[in-house]
Amino acid sequence: MPISSDSGQADLSGLSSSLRRNIETLRERRRQELIASGKEDKLANAITAFTGSMRFVYVHLALYGGWILSNLLPGLPHFDPTFVILAMAASVEAIFLSTFVLISQNRAMAATDKRDDLDLHINLLAEHEVTKLIVMVAAIAEKLQVRTGAEQEIGEITKDVAPDAVLSEIEKQ
Repeated sequence: MPISSDSGQADLSGLSSSLRRNIETLRERRRQELIASGKEDKLANAITAFTGSMRFVYVHLALYGGWILSNLLPGLPHFDPTFVILAMAASVEAIFLSTFVLISQNRAMAATDKRDDLDLHINLLAEHEVTKLIVMVAAIAEKLQVRTGAEQEIGEITKDVAPDAVLSEIEKQ
């Protein structure tokens, strides 16, 4: 199955219609979130995308390499022979770059928190629905007098999960 088409989008032709619909819904949601983001977020995204690229590395190699060479090679004017200005410029740049990285991490963490909440809600809903299905299948099996060997476990597996109790137990660890 092809992973992507010429347009760069994933080829969804081999997927079920509901899965295709879910993927398209998530894509649209992310597109809407990107449109709704403020100018500062868009600027931070652009800066982070550039500073996380090899082009950024090449630009720095050229700039810093040129700076160092022009201050070391004889016959060229030495405007920063002790490299104090270069060190200061690199330090200020590092401060700003680390700030942009933190902004990106905060934004990514917020998106991850939203996805985790969605996953939890879906999992709890699925668990609740499966529990109800187990109760119904057990009732059908009892009515038809079918023995599966799992009758002694029915009481345990038909209990709904209490998320707050599970979280409290996890936090005790």
